[in-house]
Amino acid sequence: MKIVYEDNHIIVVRKDVGEIVQGDKTGDEPLVDTVRRYIKETYAKPGNVFCGVTHRLDRPVAGLVVFAKTSKALSRLNEMFRDGKVHKTYWAISRNRPPKEADELSGWITTVEKSNKSFISLSPKPGAKEARLRYRLLASSERYHLIEVELLTGRKHQIRVQLASVGCPIRGDLKYGDKRSNPDGGISLLARHIEFIHPVSKKQISLTAEVPDDKLWHALEQAASENSSHNETSAPTD
Repeated sequence: MKIVYEDNHIIVVRKDVGEIVQGDKTGDEPLVDTVRRYIKETYAKPGNVFCGVTHRLDRPVAGLVVFAKTSKALSRLNEMFRDGKVHKTYWAISRNRPPKEADELSGWITTVEKSNKSFISLSPKPGAKEARLRYRLLASSERYHLIEVELLTGRKHQIRVQLASVGCPIRGDLKYGDKRSNPDGGISLLARHIEFIHPVSKKQISLTAEVPDDKLWHALEQAASENSSHNETSAPTD
């Protein structure tokens, strides 16, 4: 477990591919229990230790997850997530280049629990929830493209189904149309950055996750950094 940030009220960790945030029918140890055990052992806390789940990431996704260490922080963070006051940015790798360099996607998502799969339509349907995100192309290699996604709503499998809907299924995501699985069984989607006002101290929290340790991720991260530097130096001046 890699701790990215911790204080008396919150702890932010980097989740790996394959880990689950909360318990499910598999019986695998969830990340919330790992964090709870870390708090108990590190601070020698007696009895039950509080650790609240504020949001989730799918099992095949890596990246930042925020847990609450106090009930005060949990209730306030839950409200912030509901009100869209927690800003999350994701990085995704696709074999296909997106149709536009940048765009905002909107639609209506319906989830079928039996198949654990979401479907999107352009018009409202009974039981469907509105889904919105913004994306921009950060870098491209000969075979892959790195896409940055800003979530404007938080729906189940939202990034996966919305990118697939514009012809860009995420690398390794067989459920939404990619051709091949990844060696680690995950998908190339990373909860890269999170930004919010601390629920208790009110200070600005801005955290970034490291990319997975493989050649493709590092190459695309480097290309994105070079593109950003080029854009900054070539921007017009007054």
